[in-house]
Formats: sequence, structure tokens, C-alpha cells
Amino acid sequence: MVGIRTNIQAGASIRRSVLLGADFYDADSGATARGANPRLGIGRDVVLDRVIVDKNARIGDGAHLVNSGGIQEVDGDGYYIRDGVIIVPKDGVIRPGTRV
Repeated sequence: MVGIRTNIQAGASIRRSVLLGADFYDADSGATARGANPRLGIGRDVVLDRVIVDKNARIGDGAHLVNSGGIQEVDGDGYYIRDGVIIVPKDGVIRPGTRV
């Protein structure tokens, strides 16, 4: 499921996930990241599997959120896992290259 105003960059692979969208748009697809944060939405070459991405989240280029280790519960940097599902909270930021 892909929510309103969700921006997904080229090369992203999304399976069995829910993207809740955004309340606003970043300037345009050619806009640079805001400060040290990635652009709003899903970055280039991101892989998502069994992920819930709440509103206004930013997932940096090359991040892989797939829970390959089968972790049931953990709190990570910009995300948490509950019942094996990765959750990126509202306004959450996943740094480029993050691997879960």
C-alpha cells in the first residue's frame, strides 16, 4: 500500500510493506537533502520488506530494511521492530546505507 504524496526514487524495491505517505512535498525530485537528512520519502536503491513507514519519514539511499535476522523486538536508530515487522515512526529518519 502506498499513501498519498509518497516519493519513491529509482531502483527502490518494496515488498509486503505499507507506506503512509506525507503531509507535504519536498521542493521537487531534483532537490537536495535537508541538512544532514535524506529527502522526504524512499531514497534510491532502497530495499523494504515487511516494513511500515509512517508519515513524513525519510529513508536514505541504499538502506536495506528487511529483518534478515528474524529479530522480533528491538529499538534501532530511526526504527524499531515489533513482532518481526520493521516500523519507521512518523518523521523518522533512516540514514543512507542502513542495514537491518
